[in-house]
Amino acid sequence: MKNTKLSYTYLIIIHAIIALAVFALPFLSKVLALILPIVGFYVVNKTKNKNNEVLIVAAYMIGVEVFLRMTDGNFNNEYIKFNVIFFMFMGMIYSNFSTNAFIYWFFLILLIPGILVTATATDYDVDVKKFLIFNLSGPVCLAISAIYTFKRKILFSNLQNIVVAMGLPIITTTVYLFLYNPSVKEVVTGTQSNFETSGGFGPNQVSTILGLGIFVFFTQLILFSKTKKEIFLNGFLLLFVSYRGIVTFSRGGIITAVVMIVCLMFLLYYFSNAKGKTKFSLVFIMTALMAAGIWTYSSFQTSGLIEKRYANQDAAGRTKKDNLGGREEIIDSEFKIFMDNPILGVGAGMGKEIRKESFGATVASHNEISRMMSEHGLFGVFGLLLLFLTPFILYVNNRQHLYFLSFYVFWLLTINHAAMRTAAPAFVYALTLLFVQVKIPEKPETSID
Repeated sequence: MKNTKLSYTYLIIIHAIIALAVFALPFLSKVLALILPIVGFYVVNKTKNKNNEVLIVAAYMIGVEVFLRMTDGNFNNEYIKFNVIFFMFMGMIYSNFSTNAFIYWFFLILLIPGILVTATATDYDVDVKKFLIFNLSGPVCLAISAIYTFKRKILFSNLQNIVVAMGLPIITTTVYLFLYNPSVKEVVTGTQSNFETSGGFGPNQVSTILGLGIFVFFTQLILFSKTKKEIFLNGFLLLFVSYRGIVTFSRGGIITAVVMIVCLMFLLYYFSNAKGKTKFSLVFIMTALMAAGIWTYSSFQTSGLIEKRYANQDAAGRTKKDNLGGREEIIDSEFKIFMDNPILGVGAGMGKEIRKESFGATVASHNEISRMMSEHGLFGVFGLLLLFLTPFILYVNNRQHLYFLSFYVFWLLTINHAAMRTAAPAFVYALTLLFVQVKIPEKPETSID
């Protein structure tokens, strides 16, 4: 056990060093992007995926995606999604998959009409292949990941290893943000999303992955910190990631993190005995104090502008007309497109072209729900219903999955403000389908029934 603790500390240090190395020598980001799938392939092939190593590899890639993007390491925008899909297939080859997972094959079939509509579109001069890859890589990544994880048995301790695998590269991202912009106070001048505090990259995506990191280190702090050293280490990581997430001035990822934590605390309290409920009150007080402290510090560093941001005000304190940064107009247009084309939709990716005519500019959708409806019509609606309901049907007999609600709301809230730009919502959704066992077995912890 001592070695495990030491390795966790060393892994954190190594991931901080990776940020330093890439900051000093940017080309190393490309090297990292190239090495990861090679190492992942070697590990999975060597172990024959005996303990679901593909989930560890995929989780790590989920955590590193935004870092690679902000440092120009990705070979293309869908690089991580393609890698996750590849490793899920690799996992199926070694470990098979549930026959009941056909429901997600059916989800893929529901996407076909939208593909055909786009492929036969003659009114627009578009690159059909590019449109389909950009708009369908997220749903396909979700479906393939879900097919692999569907009712797959896993110990809670091993699920936490997957969660930590997502969190380690988020440490790299956070350290890099600090190196890129050490003084938040100097660059924050308004209440709009801030690219400087986001490493020069999209604040929405940075906020999303840091929000996931907040949840990762919160779970490490309250469930897996057995010593004072671990409490201090995980508490520091939680505060560090939270602060850098808040000062991106992108609200979606942070609000999502808060809801994830609330969901986890609700389930922990609900399933606790009387003694556990007493301990829970201490956890609640500690969480509230940490939240108040980090918010106060963030407010001080941003001269109070962060409070205006979350109150939907501009720097002068005037309430903004829209609550979602202009996304309402896009969502309204997508619902209108759906009403005009309710059966087949306008085709995968074609919503952007139609908005180009309406708005006079190319505006991508931020909402996967309205996008699926407008571009896939009723087939999209059926697909969404399938995604919404299936995890809850499985959860009826899977009550030991303590992270179920948290993972589900991460997917749901993220696709509402950041669509499926990154692979994170697709993979985290798939984790809701795992059959989790919290018992401590007689055999080694690393094994999976």
